[in-house]
Amino acid sequence: MTDTERAQIVVEYGFTERQARFLVLVMRHAGLCVKRQYATFASIANGGDRCNTFFDKLVRRGFAVTADCIHNRARLYHVQHRALYHAIGEADGRYRRAVPARSAAERLMRLDAALTGPDLDWLATRSEKVAFLQTMAASESSEQANQFPGTFPIGIDASGHVVVLYLATVPWTDDFRTFLVGHTALLRMASSWTIRIVFPQPLRRGMEAYRAVVHEELESPLQAAAIYDLKRYFFHRRRGTDLSTIPEALRAFLKRCADVFGGPRFTHLYRRWLTEDEAAFEQVPPAIPDALASGRATIECVVLPHTYEHLSPLLVSRPRMRRRGRRMEEQRGDAAPHSINPFLNPVP
Repeated sequence: MTDTERAQIVVEYGFTERQARFLVLVMRHAGLCVKRQYATFASIANGGDRCNTFFDKLVRRGFAVTADCIHNRARLYHVQHRALYHAIGEADGRYRRAVPARSAAERLMRLDAALTGPDLDWLATRSEKVAFLQTMAASESSEQANQFPGTFPIGIDASGHVVVLYLATVPWTDDFRTFLVGHTALLRMASSWTIRIVFPQPLRRGMEAYRAVVHEELESPLQAAAIYDLKRYFFHRRRGTDLSTIPEALRAFLKRCADVFGGPRFTHLYRRWLTEDEAAFEQVPPAIPDALASGRATIECVVLPHTYEHLSPLLVSRPRMRRRGRRMEEQRGDAAPHSINPFLNPVP
């Protein structure tokens, strides 16, 4: 089922085509949204009548529940209606489940990342990604354990151009390296593709570090001599060879390797080697650097223009009064449990 087909089904629940397409995006990428995201998607005024009418209908008809935020003018909407998820083939979709407060900001960032390509047909589950890869190369195995790590979607446009989306949520790049390695089979077979790395405002300074990872993993294959030295070095590193008990030549070799192979790229490679053995040294297929050099493949870094700290769900109202009340209750010895917003509770 494509996203267009999903939207056509959602229309039958009384929504316009544009509203239905937005709801499909929400249900498949975040489960959570705010009004300004629909306003951006629909190119209408945030807080205008059309925007407000749509969200009022979502709540009134039970398609979504709401939660106030730390910012007293912001409100989160969790689309959790069982029938809607079932209709689009996501009956067990994880985004229908209760939203932990700590996950709210990342959910909203995921949806904003998907809104960078609102017209793409998204592959949001691993099974969809594997099926797509199988259609590209039916004779090749697509069930390798390291394929498609993470939960970020892959977009396909009308011409078949592939957009691999990644949301950077931490300044370190280990997870991104694993992500790139796990998508090499897809990148090798796609005729044209884009890796779109999306950054929230606080991480925009890490853009160059992420670009460097792309260069190391996709454009700078290791030479045979380096791989030979790495295998020797990794063997002794795992073994815990005592430098004081080995010949001088080997000791000098291991010290040199510790200096040369001490960066993040080789630390990550060593961890892979511990579990994958020789497979960790498989080189990037030449088609990938060739695509980047020819312009058929591109790397995009997108900084989200919004902030998210103020959109944390408000677990209790008037926190200052709550703390004061708890102190009084503790003095009386009858402190009550915290009051939790029903937005965060499981949905039946």
